[in-house]
Amino acid sequence: MNKTVTDIATLEQIYGKPAAASVFKEVNYIHPVYRPFIEASPFVTLATVGPEGMDVSPRGDQAGFIHIEDEKTLLLPDRRGNNRIDSLRNILHDNHVALLFLIPGIGETLRVNGRAEIVIDPEILERFSHRNMLPYSVLRITVDAVFFQCARAILRSGLWDVSNQLERSALPSVGNILKEISKGDFDGADYDEKLPQRLKDTLY
Repeated sequence: MNKTVTDIATLEQIYGKPAAASVFKEVNYIHPVYRPFIEASPFVTLATVGPEGMDVSPRGDQAGFIHIEDEKTLLLPDRRGNNRIDSLRNILHDNHVALLFLIPGIGETLRVNGRAEIVIDPEILERFSHRNMLPYSVLRITVDAVFFQCARAILRSGLWDVSNQLERSALPSVGNILKEISKGDFDGADYDEKLPQRLKDTLY
């Protein structure tokens, strides 16, 4: 017996037809009922695809940090990070992107699929100035599909339940991770000691 699914017909036989609501909830623009989800979200994941495969990257800031230019366009600032620029490299290879918006305390998430371009227009960068710091670039995303995801995943995970929150000490520190991966060549203790101030100084 084949224990893997290799064709659409088998997949549809297992899962059946999608509920009507899960189909008609999808639109190809930012409907007014979806706009508040984007405006209220302080955190989004950005999925891209490149020559070596897929990548997903977190993006976060104060709620409303992603601007709605019009019903077909989003502007997402790319602020200071680790300079790997994996997402940006991928977009230059394939401009298709996917966004997943999360809002603390809300079970539903919002999904946006579209195409991105990397903008460095000074006037657009200035719109995202924070404490006189500009993002390095801004992603202009042309929207192809928008729809909400029901709350099941959030409810099953208990993501917003504060009783599920871990103490940071329950997991390896960043410095310890780097020390172990480098087989002791990296000074993890020094890194951990300086990290809080480094994050504060380089947040934007």
